[in-house]
Amino acid sequence: MQYPPSPTCSETNDFLPLSQLRVEECGSERAIGKLIQELKSHIIVTDILRMKSTVSFYLCYLLCLCLGMACVICVCYWNAQWRGGFAWDGSALQFNWHPVLMVTGLVVLYGNGAVLYRVPLTWGENKLPWKLLHAGVLLLALVLSFLGLCAVFGNHNNNHIPNLYSLHSWVGICTTALFTTQWVAGLVGFLLPCSPMSFRKLLKPVHVWLGASILLLSIVSCISGINEKLFFALKANTNGTKPYAMLPPEAVLGNSLGALIVAFGLVVLKILSNPNWQRPEPRSNEATYRPLLQEDT
Repeated sequence: MQYPPSPTCSETNDFLPLSQLRVEECGSERAIGKLIQELKSHIIVTDILRMKSTVSFYLCYLLCLCLGMACVICVCYWNAQWRGGFAWDGSALQFNWHPVLMVTGLVVLYGNGAVLYRVPLTWGENKLPWKLLHAGVLLLALVLSFLGLCAVFGNHNNNHIPNLYSLHSWVGICTTALFTTQWVAGLVGFLLPCSPMSFRKLLKPVHVWLGASILLLSIVSCISGINEKLFFALKANTNGTKPYAMLPPEAVLGNSLGALIVAFGLVVLKILSNPNWQRPEPRSNEATYRPLLQEDT
């Protein structure tokens, strides 16, 4: 007489993919213990990987902050030590505000504002404070960029120097225009209560792509401006300084500033491109979009 085969513990459980056990069929304490052990091991491994990812992010973010601070200190020291300081009187001292404000606003503040959503501390349920902080940091960066443009246009107009004739100026003005468009579109699409969900879904990938593109254009604009300034300022036959080709200390500092800006941009792009550091998407039952004035307090 043949008996029907007894249930085995090797059949797949659709609800517990980590184990090949069907506890409801085999029902043994050994199987249950093995299942619990597998679940504990999975939780431990997941926690370790999450911790390693978080530590790696904060190390990268700390490097980003340090490089940004170094950029600001370097550009301020350059213009204070070798270019004579600062003023707002239409002279060359007014022009010195231009590199300081553009590097600080268009690169450092912009880069830090872009990676704000990647900080795990911002992944809580209440997104509104971080959304407002993101918009506020970028608005401050935009204001500093406008002031930097006012500084150079005022200096050029006062000294009868043509505006917008160099490749640096073309890239810079286009970058600022794109930045302005990006900020206004973000305000309309992600903060205003009248923004429809369909427009937000359409805008989000464009917003992310354009944000990284603006950062790249900002870096190109700044390093081309630094190089242009060094070529104009370091001429032995006109102002008594050593020529740029001889790499005097001012040239070393200017080149170092450009290298710091490139390094800062690469770290920011690394943070933005790492999928493990992206803000988790809301669960399906939490996916309803609530713009400004409709967020939870």
